[in-house]
Amino acid sequence: MSRVGIICGSDSDLEKASDACKILDELGVAYDLRIASAHRTPELLEEYMSTAEERGVEVIIAAAGWAAHLPGVVASYTTLPVIGIPIDSSCLNGMDSLLSIVQMPPGIPVATMSIGKGGARNAGIYAASILAIKYPEIKESLNNFRQSLKDKVKKAAEKHNK
Repeated sequence: MSRVGIICGSDSDLEKASDACKILDELGVAYDLRIASAHRTPELLEEYMSTAEERGVEVIIAAAGWAAHLPGVVASYTTLPVIGIPIDSSCLNGMDSLLSIVQMPPGIPVATMSIGKGGARNAGIYAASILAIKYPEIKESLNNFRQSLKDKVKKAAEKHNK
């Protein structure tokens, strides 16, 4: 059963959002992945969202570039937490996407990550953090991940701090 649903607005967004998949794999969190555009294939998006909860999805990650309406439209279909990843696909280098996602109207919130691959990685970590409230095994995996980050910094400090 997939606990996280990842939706990308296009095939080209998938490459930039792939770090969300990688970190969820690393943390042992099941997810499913869909390509569905809020503008070009709204019927596919509606179909996916209409069955998300009954399929066990508890958190949605939505990645989109350009006008980036996908995360907001996804949030309009559900009360599940929605995490938006702005993709740097336009001539504005993702600023248009960031503003489209972060400026949601009151009542339809979307947690917004940073632009691009770093934001995708954080989206996966944030989704795991939400799930860790309910699932001890995800919490343990997330704690181990955080410890590995600390260990890397300590190792670098020992090497460089004199």
